[in-house]
Amino acid sequence: MDAEQWRARLASGHWFSHLAAPFQHSLLAHARLRQLTAGQYLFKRGDPPCGLYAVLDGTLRVSAVNEQGKEAILSLVEAPFWFGEICLFDGLPRTHDACAVGPSTLLQVPQQALLGILDETPRYWRDLALLMSQKLRLSFIGLEQLSLMPAPVRLAHRLLMIVEGYGDTEHAKRVLQLPQEDLAAMLNLSRQTTNVLLKDLQAAGVVRLGYGEIEILDVQRLRQAAHP
Repeated sequence: MDAEQWRARLASGHWFSHLAAPFQHSLLAHARLRQLTAGQYLFKRGDPPCGLYAVLDGTLRVSAVNEQGKEAILSLVEAPFWFGEICLFDGLPRTHDACAVGPSTLLQVPQQALLGILDETPRYWRDLALLMSQKLRLSFIGLEQLSLMPAPVRLAHRLLMIVEGYGDTEHAKRVLQLPQEDLAAMLNLSRQTTNVLLKDLQAAGVVRLGYGEIEILDVQRLRQAAHP
């Protein structure tokens, strides 16, 4: 499989586009193509490390389920998002589940191949650290919002994060394949409350609600709602 054909799509993301050209080439040279069907798990919490992944097409839900079966959704990730780097640093099992929302295509750089690249060129560890620190920064922001921000602001901010690819792309998405129950689970809100808040945004002309999707009509006003 020639992963080089995906370079342009991956280069639309901030992280990959700022890597040194030799590192980009090494990642693509060792990458494997993975195809998932709707509902298929890429990995589950507790699975052994299996490398670094990039979403090429489709959407993956990153989540955790407790013993009572309640699911906490951390994020929905789309192209050109890279993930899976935590296990690269500590060698410990996966911390969350990653499941395909619909048919999805990913690149996988296997764990041992990536460690070999990093052994050969240790300065590339800094690039992986930057990838992980971006996720850590977003996690801190999310924790702060759960404690301090009112629900309408939290909802607007989460929608903005998703349309902006969690800070990894400058091209805002217009249509999110995002069921309201998934958005509610991300925000620790009831589905009813989430529905009311979304209808307020729809009445204001910021979004349009469809079956299993949310279309962003006015990104600037969404940004204002997320940062009052």
